[in-house]
Amino acid sequence: MRRLPPSKLDAWRELSRETIADGRIFTVERSMAESPIDGKSRAFHRIRSVDWVQLLPITRGNEAVLVRQYRHGLQRITLEMPGGLVDAGEDPGTAALRECLEETGYRARSAQPLGNVNPNPALFAHRLYSFYATDAEPERAIQNTGSEVTEVVLVPVGDLEGLLLAGEIEHALVAGALWRYLRLHGHR
Repeated sequence: MRRLPPSKLDAWRELSRETIADGRIFTVERSMAESPIDGKSRAFHRIRSVDWVQLLPITRGNEAVLVRQYRHGLQRITLEMPGGLVDAGEDPGTAALRECLEETGYRARSAQPLGNVNPNPALFAHRLYSFYATDAEPERAIQNTGSEVTEVVLVPVGDLEGLLLAGEIEHALVAGALWRYLRLHGHR
């Protein structure tokens, strides 16, 4: 792979920062920053959260263990990979395995990395770590907490591309991880 040349842009210099809202799992900050071009300061908003994880668990029968859940932003049910927040001091791979067991009842023993991304650099300051596991087995009942309610859906891995192309899986971060998995592992 050819490397891109380094950027010639300069970063903005942050002058001040204040928390303006606390949403329990995230905070919203207002930041004043100075432009490297004209020296003027401008206001920006940033959402701060702990890191997130998601896992594509795959059974020995080559089925992806996905979850349906209600998403209030869309006000409807979506189809996604199990995932959630990384606890303080927790390794992202461990968090992904924990979230999988809680949301699906399936235990996976080893989380293999699919990479990490920033959910939206214009607004967010954290990372999303994506993993897959090929040894998922049902172990116990789903153990949702709070407002989370999930339903397990087993999907043949060979059907994932069709679901993505049909828009059945519309969560951008889930879609990105699934496309990466399909590209890296040749499942089509």
